Amino acid sequence: MVTRQGSVPAKLGARLSAPVFVAAASAVACAGIWLGDPTTPNGPLPTCPTKALLGIDCPGCGSMRMLYSLMHGDVLAAAKFNALGLVAVGLLVWAYLAWTYGRLAGRRIRGWQHNRWAAIVTLSLVVAWFVVRNLPFAPFSALYV
Repeated sequence: MVTRQGSVPAKLGARLSAPVFVAAASAVACAGIWLGDPTTPNGPLPTCPTKALLGIDCPGCGSMRMLYSLMHGDVLAAAKFNALGLVAVGLLVWAYLAWTYGRLAGRRIRGWQHNRWAAIVTLSLVVAWFVVRNLPFAPFSALYV
């Protein structure tokens, strides 16, 4: 059980304040993406600086469009905009739920991100995604957004 000042159990509200804040911030960001509609050309949401300056897709390019499609229930379009981002959303939701459950239960729940190789594997996947989605020949050219 989570305690403060020795043996006094922390109240449920105190344990859940951080997860509620993260959920609220995520909801505000999603509402901004929903209202901004990043699938509309020249819309109010900014384009990726890497794409604007260098003309190549960074690993995050298409993430707002992926989230917009995902919020509208179009998983295939979301995967087309950013497949790695779609996987990352699933892993982040898993980590968030494990963290929130751990806060509720009063103990630490180990998630995938606590694996000793998680950082290296994640970085390797991001670098590989950056290279593969910018290859100028089929079938990789289909990944360019």
